[in-house]
Amino acid sequence: MAEKFLVTGALGCIGAWTVKRLVNEGVSVSTYDLPGEPRRLKLIMSEAELAKVNFIPGDIIDFAAFEKAVADNGITHVVHLAALQVPFVKADPLQGVKVNVVGTANVLEALRRHHDQIQGFTYASSTGVYGTPDMYPPGPLANDAPPHPLNLYGVHKMADEGMARIYWQDYQLHSIGLRPCVLYGPGRDQGMTSTPTKAMLAAAAGRSYHISFGDRLVFQFADDAARTFIQAARKSGTFEAGQAVFNMGGTSADVAEVVGLIEKAAPEARGTITFNPQHIGTPEEIDSVPLDNAIGKINWIPMEAGVSQTIETLRAGVKAGKLDVDRILNA
Repeated sequence: MAEKFLVTGALGCIGAWTVKRLVNEGVSVSTYDLPGEPRRLKLIMSEAELAKVNFIPGDIIDFAAFEKAVADNGITHVVHLAALQVPFVKADPLQGVKVNVVGTANVLEALRRHHDQIQGFTYASSTGVYGTPDMYPPGPLANDAPPHPLNLYGVHKMADEGMARIYWQDYQLHSIGLRPCVLYGPGRDQGMTSTPTKAMLAAAAGRSYHISFGDRLVFQFADDAARTFIQAARKSGTFEAGQAVFNMGGTSADVAEVVGLIEKAAPEARGTITFNPQHIGTPEEIDSVPLDNAIGKINWIPMEAGVSQTIETLRAGVKAGKLDVDRILNA
């Protein structure tokens, strides 16, 4: 059966890059997201590429609408990325749990009801399920490290992981969950850890910017993250363990190093990008070997190349009027 992917949260950053990759592969791809301007997709895709996408407007908390999208479009693979991030959950906890927990429950139940049609399913959890680095032994964070979420978003992601485990236990619904850490790249313009990418936009637009934290973190380039989700979706249907959740790897770097790479890619920005030395408590290193063993090795782009590509894309987007620089930097 030919692959037919459905991407929820496709108007977000990882979602946009996932759609782009699938279109470039010549794979049928539908999106399921609230109605809105696909500005992140337009930033990285041509009009001809966008014309190949089947846009399905819908709310992830509307079970009937989501199930209809899966059934009517003959969907074989689902990449579930729709979620409200930390600041939005904190601002509206009730809506947060509806989107992040009820929404995932709707996806799982729809896929259960169309089990014979579905060949693969992956979903986004988060390293937000963990506590601060000082709560764990030195070295890379283990895939089986005990969770200790520090906010409601992390609690929601723990619930999602638990539901996926039970849907395998009770209904044999295969799944692979992935825990991204700090995503960066074109289209990353919101969320608690978006400020490094906003600094890259500021450099591309000739603005100054102050990054809100100064930790050593694990950075993941958006295009690489999208490739990982697609790879996981394809592997999940034959995944021997039935279901599992994995930490995603990437590049470990200090925010100070990132500032240096921004200045290297945009020398005119030297001295205009600063950062707060405050730590936000994300993992400093991650053991990604279990994920590589499960779905195949992921080769992450070197940070220098990722920053350079990001600034180049954002600079072109600013020039073409595709980015509202003031809105993004002041959000």
